[in-house]
Amino acid sequence: MTNRPSSPQIPSVVISLALAFAAHAAEPAKADASGGVGPKPVFESPVLTSRSAARFIDVDVPVSGAKELFLVVSDEGSISCDWSDWIEPQLLMTDGSTKDLTRIPWKSAEAGYGEVRVGKGSDNGPLMVAGKTYSQGIGTHATSTIAYELPAGVARFQAKVAIDDGGITRGGSPSDAAVRFQVYTQKPAGTPRRPAAAPAALVEGPPLVPVELFTVPDGLEVTVWAASPLLKNPTNIDFDERGRLYVAEGVNYRGKGGRRPEGDRIVILEDTTGAGRADKASVFVQEKFLAAPLGVAVFGNQVVVSQPPDMIVYTDVDGDGRFDAAIDRREVLLTGFNGRQHDHSLHSVTAGPDGQWYWNQGNTGAKFTDRSGKTFRMGSPYMLQEIAGQKSDDGNVWIGGFTARMNPDGTGVKILGHNYRNSYEQTVTSLGDIFQSDNDDPPACRVTAVLEGGNAGFASADGKRSWEADRRPGQDTPTAEWRQEDPGTMPAGDVYGGGSPTGVAYYENGALDEKWRGLLLACEAGKNVVFGYLPRPEGAGFKLERIDFITSNKEREWAGSDFLGGRATGELKTKFRPSDVCVGPDGAIYVADWFDPGVGGHATRDDGQTGAIYRIAPKGFVSRVPKFDLNTTEGQIAALKSPAVNVRNGGFTRLRAQGGRAVPAVSALLGDKNPYFVARAVWLLAQMGETGRA
Repeated sequence: MTNRPSSPQIPSVVISLALAFAAHAAEPAKADASGGVGPKPVFESPVLTSRSAARFIDVDVPVSGAKELFLVVSDEGSISCDWSDWIEPQLLMTDGSTKDLTRIPWKSAEAGYGEVRVGKGSDNGPLMVAGKTYSQGIGTHATSTIAYELPAGVARFQAKVAIDDGGITRGGSPSDAAVRFQVYTQKPAGTPRRPAAAPAALVEGPPLVPVELFTVPDGLEVTVWAASPLLKNPTNIDFDERGRLYVAEGVNYRGKGGRRPEGDRIVILEDTTGAGRADKASVFVQEKFLAAPLGVAVFGNQVVVSQPPDMIVYTDVDGDGRFDAAIDRREVLLTGFNGRQHDHSLHSVTAGPDGQWYWNQGNTGAKFTDRSGKTFRMGSPYMLQEIAGQKSDDGNVWIGGFTARMNPDGTGVKILGHNYRNSYEQTVTSLGDIFQSDNDDPPACRVTAVLEGGNAGFASADGKRSWEADRRPGQDTPTAEWRQEDPGTMPAGDVYGGGSPTGVAYYENGALDEKWRGLLLACEAGKNVVFGYLPRPEGAGFKLERIDFITSNKEREWAGSDFLGGRATGELKTKFRPSDVCVGPDGAIYVADWFDPGVGGHATRDDGQTGAIYRIAPKGFVSRVPKFDLNTTEGQIAALKSPAVNVRNGGFTRLRAQGGRAVPAVSALLGDKNPYFVARAVWLLAQMGETGRA
């Protein structure tokens, strides 16, 4: 455990917050975006929710003399289901004629998720309200602003507004959708948003959680390895063989999509002095189309970025750690992943012990073709309903979220598990086992093993119904949601209730004591913790006994999570939001922290664009990143033994390419006392096959 002062003290940050709050309270009130300082809307609807009696609200307002028109949708709660429709929008002209607004190009259009679409809903399906489809209309998602230049002679603006049917129901129950529609004839001062759940003073303070607040197992300590401004809003991390950490950033996440116009970044962090803390940050790539990518993986000079609808491979040809389009290569390896700017979409890639790439996608679904020419169709009741239940070219019906593996060139895709809600990441052990976490709908998050071909049970087997539609009398939520009494469903694993599960990792060797060998780590951002497990085989799955491996909130006084209603307190211990965890090539464990007073509902309240990387290692640990030459057999064996999963892939691929010449060196690992080294050697020898005999 980390030590705390034995005598009661008042931390300086508390005094600062108290003074800031007092100063804030003494200031005169300031008008918000919809108040007296900025322009007022010419139309404002009541708050519409999934339970509102009136599905449609009519809009009919004078706009005579106006030169511009702004159609605005604000979020008034969780924005996870705010599918908003402007149906049959038209301009009534002074001569009595009408103009269809959907035929007039807009000047700009922004949506909190996805894109603003003419004639389509937020999910790119038909516009539908109260069971009726509409061809004339605009589909968007809060928060949203659509701007038009008005032609001369306009008298009135008319439309009907509603929450789309796709946002009304989740899991057979009314969703948490809540929006307000507004019309302006002058540019609004800002998209109206619901008030923050805590006074501004309560969400200010240090840009990271102090290490003194963390609790870890005896013998271990937490240190800050990197912090803002070296990085911002980390979504995913991965190490290369030199000990450099690649960070995918999510500054342009969802409703914050416009705050970095030049696009999001993949940043490289380095400790150049050996002081145990990153002191250098460089930008590997930044492109306008990068918007909160949820995955980054490094395989030698290849950097794989998960950015729906694409899986992108950047090849650093000259090895300078910076993508230059004139020299380096950018390739869309696979495409067709639904859910841009959505947590339930394409996640990170991990190398398996077999040399293949493993990856997953949440239940926004996908329709993609691998480089072998096979097309896979993954629909569900949530999204891509039109392909739900259709067979893929491999002859199977796959539903919702899924895990896949493939050759590094994009050929030979095989679906390993499916029917998830939203598995954020997978980890693959040297024994070939796959573990993941899966988000819930009501409180039933879980950490589980993936059985090859396994059905996780979130939707019906034909992809037409949610789990709640099939819930039987007397079933509790975890049993029903993961269909644990239905045949053909894999074990649910550790179902721990409400939360926001994110990255996972598996520790096989490194700096920690041998008792931690085989440690499964699972980030839980909603509960300010990284869970730890030592999985043991049990039945068709594994026994997963959970501990809090690292937490800033040992009292479990959680706040700001959507399963708690979203109310934030701003307490530092509740702002640790681990987004990913991995094992470094030095053998320590590294955790990326988004640092936010709230989490869930596809929202962020971190206006500071902050983040941190924490290191967990034995007390007094001095980081040493092994140096090796991958052009030699000795260096390749050293890489194969790396604690970092994607680093050891570099040794694997080169040893396999050597064939028979490398067999003696690889065979020597068969006598190692670490069973994971033995397993890595077994995989290699099995694949050397013919070349080994040659």
